[in-house]
Amino acid sequence: MTSDFFKYQAQTTPHPLALEVSHAEGSYIYDTDNKAYLDFIAGVSACPLGHNNPNVVNAVKTQLDKYMHVMVYGEYIQKPAVDLAKLIASNLPHPLEKTYLTNSGTEAIEGALKLAKRATGRTETIAAHKAYHGNTMGSMSVMGFEDRKQAFRPLLPDVRFITFNKESDLNQITEKTACVILETIQGGAGFIEPIAGYLKKIRHRCNAVGALLILDEIQPGIGRTGKLFGFEHYNCIPDILVTGKGLGGGMPIGAFTTSSKLMDLLQDNPKLGHITTFGGHPVIAASALATLKEITETNLMEQALEKEQLFRKLLVHPLIKDIRGKGLMLAIITPSETITNTLILKAQKLGLILFWLLFEPKAVRITPPLTISNTEITKGCKVIINILDEILTE
Repeated sequence: MTSDFFKYQAQTTPHPLALEVSHAEGSYIYDTDNKAYLDFIAGVSACPLGHNNPNVVNAVKTQLDKYMHVMVYGEYIQKPAVDLAKLIASNLPHPLEKTYLTNSGTEAIEGALKLAKRATGRTETIAAHKAYHGNTMGSMSVMGFEDRKQAFRPLLPDVRFITFNKESDLNQITEKTACVILETIQGGAGFIEPIAGYLKKIRHRCNAVGALLILDEIQPGIGRTGKLFGFEHYNCIPDILVTGKGLGGGMPIGAFTTSSKLMDLLQDNPKLGHITTFGGHPVIAASALATLKEITETNLMEQALEKEQLFRKLLVHPLIKDIRGKGLMLAIITPSETITNTLILKAQKLGLILFWLLFEPKAVRITPPLTISNTEITKGCKVIINILDEILTE
């Protein structure tokens, strides 16, 4: 299987981890030798209820017995998608009330950017340095990391970049600006939180100049930070909210949500302003609905903040310079890229899955399932500390 993987399937890096998966359950992934790996990254934040959650699996199986794809998005009334959009709206403040379901987070970003231009009649987009919003051409255009973009230019024109948390950059948002797009918590940059009311100040500036605010909650959303959406921590309601990853409960999904007034602009002038064949797929919507119900109807979000404190208590070491993030969206910062690489690779050999962040080479991702137990957290943290002890004495 390994040779076929490298021969026939496209790779994204020269050195993939190449763990051959047999099955997964709860907080564990098992390889074909039945070795268990404690999962501290949850499919890069995409599996908030862990693996093979029975409620999610049952929802998928039930929908499979009814129908799968029947029509392109937005034409037929399909109960899983309608119920999902309604549940999303019921958990959001006014005026966020209408959702467009897509196949991925990056597709939702594309839709949000298009909607902002359609609504304002403006062309300028402002994004943040070290931002990551996906890897399609529009999303890449608002990626704030030139090394990842240069080979694929030209990209979208009229995109400008500001520095996240730098208040003096707010004056770059003007009457020419269609939208400002920001991650509520910067992901690839190293899980950087907004400080000193930064998002609220962005909101006020957008209001003053008539620009729309798009908040990307693809990573921090769906309960990961202790609230259903990260913006709830920072007193800032966006014009357009983008989510994905964890919403699908392990299935591929994206979504952007806004007011009916704005969303309805995609219906006409031109018609079919944003279209997708498989967006809102009934099986995936059923999975997302079951996931969102479990997260909103249990105390998993409250527990995420308690589990954050357990991680912070256990992960104390001379080679841990900082722990960034909120809830179960955490990043260990080590003194060097070498130490980070060693920790991640040794951990996998010892049955613990850690991972990198895109633009911060000293960061180690810790984004486990929200359902992870305190015992599992303690077990995994012990592996991390033991590896760092070995590195320190080498």
